[in-house]
Amino acid sequence: MMERKYIAVEGEDDLYRDNNSGAIVNRNRSAYEMAKKRSENARKKLIEEEEQRDAIRNATREINTLKCEMHEIKNLLQKLVDK
Repeated sequence: MMERKYIAVEGEDDLYRDNNSGAIVNRNRSAYEMAKKRSENARKKLIEEEEQRDAIRNATREINTLKCEMHEIKNLLQKLVDK
């Protein structure tokens, strides 16, 4: 297995170049953890927003169903009154 060697990137305290792959690596663990936390919070927020949209959509469907049923009841009552 090849040993990983890193060379500091000039002017950047936390960035290093991986000699094997040439990739730039951020070795600041706390910045990484904060980025993970931000990503997780953003994902949770998207899920909550989607759940809210679903709840609104379902409530709208129920309201529309009730409107239709009320319209049917109104028509039936009108028929009874007309007899």
